[in-house]
Amino acid sequence: MKIEHNPKELEAMKEFHRGNRAEGLKLQEEFAAEFRKEYADKDHCPCKKACRYHGNCKECVAIHRAHQEHVPNCMREMLNRKIRMLSELTEHSIASEIEPPREVLRKEFQTISD
Repeated sequence: MKIEHNPKELEAMKEFHRGNRAEGLKLQEEFAAEFRKEYADKDHCPCKKACRYHGNCKECVAIHRAHQEHVPNCMREMLNRKIRMLSELTEHSIASEIEPPREVLRKEFQTISD
């Protein structure tokens, strides 16, 4: 099952934007039911960072809401895509001012040089 850019959830959002809340909710629940079934006993978390809360979205999001410093790693791709669109307004001039931190990745994502 594809989570990011899931066709059923994208269609649900189209229905919400059309004002068809009932159909949007129906499609959203279908997506959630498929998700529950598919990921009942396997990893769904795309996060590569070594973290005690890997796969435990409820606690992970609560921690990030509590400290208010950054967003969960699983949301970075989505937010970066949106920030990139805003950055185009200044020809991405902000890029030269940003130095990313060194992340501690889970073992399966580490390279030999790490």
